[in-house]
Amino acid sequence: MIELHARLSSRFFGKYKKIFWGRNLFWHLLAIALTYVFVASGFDWLYFRATHGTVVQTFFWPAVYLGLLVPVFGILIFLAWSAIRKNKKLVRAGFALAEAAILGLLVSDFFKFFTGRPGPPGFLTQNFTTDISHVFRFGILRGGVFFGWPSSHTTVAFAMAACLATLYPKNKLVQYASIIYALYIGLGVSMTIHWFSDFAAGAIFGSVVGTVVGQSFLGRVRRVV
Repeated sequence: MIELHARLSSRFFGKYKKIFWGRNLFWHLLAIALTYVFVASGFDWLYFRATHGTVVQTFFWPAVYLGLLVPVFGILIFLAWSAIRKNKKLVRAGFALAEAAILGLLVSDFFKFFTGRPGPPGFLTQNFTTDISHVFRFGILRGGVFFGWPSSHTTVAFAMAACLATLYPKNKLVQYASIIYALYIGLGVSMTIHWFSDFAAGAIFGSVVGTVVGQSFLGRVRRVV
């Protein structure tokens, strides 16, 4: 049992390392560069002012709650349903989704730990006139890990979507449904509790996480009879 636990832990942290290694490092740098462009150009603030208080924002508000509930209860329900059906492939797919969600959260929290970016005004305050989109409190836990850059909602959603897309490359329904869900969550939080650049970076980070996890489970899912 101890040996099995050590092996599983080694695989898990090996994937976490891979997310930041090799060609994946390029995607992290791209997310950082895009964030700089969106912040420095003023796009984050313009996007916030353009979407705040609109019908579109109202339509996307449920994403704030769905982005929390689906990764937890959705995956648990999926695993229970797969186990009841005794479908080993779906059970493994469920565990892959769970791992993608957990790693996505860890990656986003890692960056939040050091960046400390406050969210848009209007969620916690009513000050709509002061542009704080450029504020980053670089350091250690200067802004917590619940809000800030990147968006955890988006990172987790795209990690799950990319994981499913990797596991089921020929299933168009799964791929389209996954990306629609991820985009709804990401765009939803970009109009409510996050800046647009938080969403953009989270989408990139999450896609990297989901691809790494999906590839690690791909052979195991296909081997299950």
